[in-house]
Amino acid sequence: MGTPRLLLVHAHPDDESLWTGGLTARHVDAGGEADLVMCTWAEGTVRHRELTDAVGILGMPRPPIMLGYADDRRPESAPDAPRLCAASFDEQVRALTAHIRELQPDIVVTYDALGIYGHPDHVHAHRLACAAADAAASTKLYHRAGPAWRVRSLYFATIPEWMMDLLAPSLFPEIPRDQLPGTPDSEIDVTVDVSDLAARKKAGVTAHRSEVDRSRAIAGFLSLPDDVQHKLLSVECYQRRDLVPGGCELI
Repeated sequence: MGTPRLLLVHAHPDDESLWTGGLTARHVDAGGEADLVMCTWAEGTVRHRELTDAVGILGMPRPPIMLGYADDRRPESAPDAPRLCAASFDEQVRALTAHIRELQPDIVVTYDALGIYGHPDHVHAHRLACAAADAAASTKLYHRAGPAWRVRSLYFATIPEWMMDLLAPSLFPEIPRDQLPGTPDSEIDVTVDVSDLAARKKAGVTAHRSEVDRSRAIAGFLSLPDDVQHKLLSVECYQRRDLVPGGCELI
């Protein structure tokens, strides 16, 4: 087969750049197809506009697909919609299944089972992506959502232990290290070197201007020395789960 088609499933605007921006830019630059489903924030909100700017920086060929649920801690993100974690899971799976069947990705990329660092929206997005990838392949489920389509592999973005070791003293000094996340190297299946794309990835992150102003963690990250920022932005790590024999290589 040729270059695989990617579908990225993220919970919040900025996650697409921070956790998978290098992979996305490299894939699109190489002529690959990639689409983004964003679970929270409604079209027309400030963070939707910032997200549109960010995916343009990363080179994505189409606007993000907004599921339009509310961010767990930001009700203004979608004033007329329920929180992502409180809405009907079946309705969410049905909606994402329809997008998978329409777009026909070979690979779905989302967070690991911990949601990288435990945010409930991230954990929920992981579960939603896994459930919809399974459902999309079934001829018995969601007949009105289009013909069945089998995703070949799931890839889960994760934060390695060494990266958290670098971040913890500056960003989380009050939290004991053993209470912070971090995936050991032995549990990481794919490490992607995106050092040549680190500046573009950072530009994608900083396009989320309102979140840079609001988030202590992102502001703290951007205040780190340039060489530390570059090291952190230069690597993306993933766990892999094949849904068909042999699966599909990410890069």
